[in-house]
Amino acid sequence: MHTSETPRLYARDPLLHHLVPRLTGLAYAERARVPWEHDKDLPLVLLTGRHGMGRTAVLAALERHYAGRLPLARVDTAAQGLVVELLEELACSLAPGLSRRFPLLLPGLIAAYGGYADGAERARATARIARLLLACRLESGPEPGVAQTWETRVRARLAGAESGAGTSAGAGPEAGAGPAAGAGPTAGVEGADGAGGSARAGSSAKAGGSARAGGAAHAVVHAALAEYFERYARARGSAPLRQWYQDRYAETPEAAGAAPDGRGGPGGLEGLVRLADWFHRGGDYRHAAEQTLVHAFLEDVAAARTRWQRLNRDPRPLALLDNTHSPAGARLLDLVLEYRARPGAAHHDPLVVVATRLGDAPPDAAEARHRDLPDLVTTTGWRRTGHAPSAGLVVVELTPLSRDDVLLMLDAASAPLHPYLASALHTLTGGHPLACRVLCDAVLEHASRAGPAAAPLAPRDLLDLTTRDGRPVSAAILERLLPSPHQRARLVPLSLARDSTAAQALAAHLRLEGPEQLPANAAADYLEAEHWQRDTPQDRPLAADPLLHTLLVHEARRTSRGTESRRGWQEMHGFLRRHHTTRGEDSEADALRHTLAAGDAKTVVAALSEEFQAEQDRLSALRWLSCLRYAATAPAPPAADWDDERAAMAAGAHDDRYRDIDEIDRCINRLLHGLWYLSDATAEPEADLCEDIGAELAFLSLRHRTWRAVLGQAARTWPAAARDKRPLPLPEL
Repeated sequence: MHTSETPRLYARDPLLHHLVPRLTGLAYAERARVPWEHDKDLPLVLLTGRHGMGRTAVLAALERHYAGRLPLARVDTAAQGLVVELLEELACSLAPGLSRRFPLLLPGLIAAYGGYADGAERARATARIARLLLACRLESGPEPGVAQTWETRVRARLAGAESGAGTSAGAGPEAGAGPAAGAGPTAGVEGADGAGGSARAGSSAKAGGSARAGGAAHAVVHAALAEYFERYARARGSAPLRQWYQDRYAETPEAAGAAPDGRGGPGGLEGLVRLADWFHRGGDYRHAAEQTLVHAFLEDVAAARTRWQRLNRDPRPLALLDNTHSPAGARLLDLVLEYRARPGAAHHDPLVVVATRLGDAPPDAAEARHRDLPDLVTTTGWRRTGHAPSAGLVVVELTPLSRDDVLLMLDAASAPLHPYLASALHTLTGGHPLACRVLCDAVLEHASRAGPAAAPLAPRDLLDLTTRDGRPVSAAILERLLPSPHQRARLVPLSLARDSTAAQALAAHLRLEGPEQLPANAAADYLEAEHWQRDTPQDRPLAADPLLHTLLVHEARRTSRGTESRRGWQEMHGFLRRHHTTRGEDSEADALRHTLAAGDAKTVVAALSEEFQAEQDRLSALRWLSCLRYAATAPAPPAADWDDERAAMAAGAHDDRYRDIDEIDRCINRLLHGLWYLSDATAEPEADLCEDIGAELAFLSLRHRTWRAVLGQAARTWPAAARDKRPLPLPEL
């Protein structure tokens, strides 16, 4: 069933095979009904997670399996700027599967889509109205033809009104009504009424000639609504629809009953005209208008369920809303939650909503129910416990994949793989789904090209792989995790810095340019805006996420421009070493780490040996171990500048090169190289190498007069931590 075009989703079965089927009443991958978990009031499911955690992939899988089996809409809310545009997309997608095609929402959207000023907006508005009419089966034919016909008809109504023909659009606004504006039905029409200027109510109220523009906007909205009701709605059936808006917006009973046309056209349009006015005023007015339209949308969805469908428990309609951290998406979710939380609600809409949000749950969702993926297999554990809108929210954080999931992803390899490869890949990515997918695909591609006779891919070569189209895997993953090329290019070199101060100094050294005064601060702000971290501590690297940091450092190594360039690996680490040297004794470990990253292990060994023999108190022992541990986390230099002999050096295979130094220095050299090798996320923690770490520390403990207890404790605990890829613990005094 699964192909490369529709990849299998791992560790998401509780959502796909259990939660959503219990909400919709339809099984995910088979033709079977599923008992509903909730009969009336439904929770809104919000999937959260960082870039690459599979939020969009879950919605895509749901769309693939449910399309054609129940009314379904999938909308990327980040692609639209207004709630009305999202409602339009939802209506167009759901309408073909519903028995009632949005008779309440449609005139509201037509009213809101009124009187945009420039040609591009008019054209877009006309196309939107045409799509709605086609989706609701009120028109047929190609969309451009429907749009042109609509525009011509509304133009004719306006022209008749101007010549005194007395059409329904020519009577003008009622007393006290504010200027209305919108986009849809009036597209391409406003130029015929001679209004000029902006059609937005708020703008025209402040600009010169506002009365003229406001009157023209009213005429346009009236013409569009008259065209809709006279051509597409039955007179008797449309009266309750107009009254629904009248009850919410008409100023006076007289206005509510007034007919804007002079020859029998549909009356009672003032509520819809005022809706358009409020929508284009912006601010609180727009929020109220959007609230009305969301209510109309949900009431239409509820009314579309026939009595027979309810008795037969037909599958519920499904709305998949992606990227609801966007302004329009967040507003739409808030309005749906507010509607469902209204006190004393006798009727409930049947729409199943599964939404995604980048980062965490909204900060104001204090009463949301948070659930872990495994908990969803049997029940959501949700019921409404209060009147706060967020009480209707079930938040599910998408969690990383397990090592077993990675093993399954690699199971299709055409040749034997390294036995530690799955563990190395999982350690490197932390189970991040996108990174796992890209790397596993690259491994499978490499295995198929190399053939069964070739040596298996070494785990340390994972980040040197390329995708099927020849791009480095690290670059391919980073492009998805950090969408901005400008900020990504900044973060690659700045990821080498220890903290914000060092990053700012390196940015100045590299002459990074941009509109911001402090490029490093701008890069940190970008990471926060992309929900990689909530804040950036001044004493930590810019990228706090381990996978992101590893990929950025690897890109800095891969794109190094040689020893003569400011952006060369050696030059950048040499600058950072000098920077930390000038910051005093507290930055000694940082200076040694950058020295080691440049490939100069001899200098680091000499510094550690000097301190080992000079210091005596036990606190100095802790400081020495901390310095050793941190220096050994240095990233390896580029392969073009350096041969990786760390494992062999740790095993003592090259001790003959160091006959000129004493036994303690040779021991420190082996210990440093062993820890440096094991700090690599892709390094296999071989048992002998881990045990050697303990042996070297035990040897040193017997060679120091006062550090024996501290070093002896490290000798007992560090081998196990290294085997398990855990942080090396400092001994307790």
